[in-house]
Amino acid sequence: MGDSVFPAGHRPDFHAVVVGAGVIGICCAYVLARRGARVTVLERGEIGRGASYGNSGAVAIGHTPINKPGRVQQALRSLLDPLSPLYVPPRLDPRLAMWLWRFSRKCTQGHLEYCMQVLGALGHATRELFAEWIEREKLECCYRSEGYYELYRTGRGLESAKSEARLIGRSGFRTETLSGDELREREPAINAEVLGGVFHPEAATLHPYRFVLELAERARRYGAAFRTGAEVASVLTEGGKARGVRTREGETVAAQAVVLATGAYGGPLTRALGLHLPLQAAKGYHRDCEPGDGRAPLLRHACVLGEHSVFCSPMDGFVRFAGTMEFSGINHEIRRRRLEQLTNAAKRFFHGLEDIKFRSEWCGLRPCLPDGLPAVGPASGYEGLFIATGHAMLGLTLGPVTARIIAGCILDGAPGMDIAALRPERF
Repeated sequence: MGDSVFPAGHRPDFHAVVVGAGVIGICCAYVLARRGARVTVLERGEIGRGASYGNSGAVAIGHTPINKPGRVQQALRSLLDPLSPLYVPPRLDPRLAMWLWRFSRKCTQGHLEYCMQVLGALGHATRELFAEWIEREKLECCYRSEGYYELYRTGRGLESAKSEARLIGRSGFRTETLSGDELREREPAINAEVLGGVFHPEAATLHPYRFVLELAERARRYGAAFRTGAEVASVLTEGGKARGVRTREGETVAAQAVVLATGAYGGPLTRALGLHLPLQAAKGYHRDCEPGDGRAPLLRHACVLGEHSVFCSPMDGFVRFAGTMEFSGINHEIRRRRLEQLTNAAKRFFHGLEDIKFRSEWCGLRPCLPDGLPAVGPASGYEGLFIATGHAMLGLTLGPVTARIIAGCILDGAPGMDIAALRPERF
């Protein structure tokens, strides 16, 4: 499963440009540079300061996609409930309307099981790569391969979780169903209102921003160059081939391969090339909290608040409460009530949150495609152009395997695994 250095037939003058320095772009840069390509990463802002900066830090292999039966009804209810985990504030936006229509067509049990087959294969591969990279590169990013607990306060939620656990099991991932008392034995902060839950032992957590920065530094050691504050205005093409990019300042950067790892911001670039990639930005929030002076840590283990879709990740001396999906367009406006809902929900599940201190409040934009799968691979109609986006809530989780696929396509002419379901032109 590993990525070999300097593959046979590699040309030392081969240059790849990666557009975007979030977790997907940095993973791609790392694998390409380690395999001997000359790599330049162009980032419109700062390295890792987009969605990668403040996400939950969950390496959630086996996690189900956003497309599930009942999601459409949840979205309709959210029009009247701004505190719903999935929130679509009313607005006139034809692209969003079309996206929601396509999304609704894919919220079926059959499509969910199809997605799990695809994501299952990716999850098994990415789990091995995380372990390999963390060990080989000695990445200091609070990596904890201890799994996480999914908690439920209602019988209906718990029964749904058990059904989902069976689906996850069919994809080859282990789960363990636990009673409320069994959960409290493992995590004393869980209160008596929690009826039960599911343990996902093969998952992991880490500090996402540190992971991105550490991996970027390793990519530099293998020769990758980074340019921040360099917004790409267009991809240069000639005769059906990608030849490089042009920045907003008018600078041309020539390359034999261009990787668009632009997250939620790539729409203008792909549309200018005639590529139909129906991306929508889903805003997520976090609140980083720490206990009062002299108190024990808030949580020992990572947990998910099932009915509220809030991920609770212990990090370096604090706990990150992260979640929600808000389809309100490309903006970074923090809706205070939605932000506060993260910790309000946590207080329904845990003891000891009465005197917490807030050390960080944040929102970021995840790139979502309507069928719940990312777009990864060669772009149709342009030799040398590659797409790596649309990972929704699984960007961190699928970063390593996405990078291996992209590097295989670029340097070997083949992705190394079946990616037919991920092809960018499927829309």
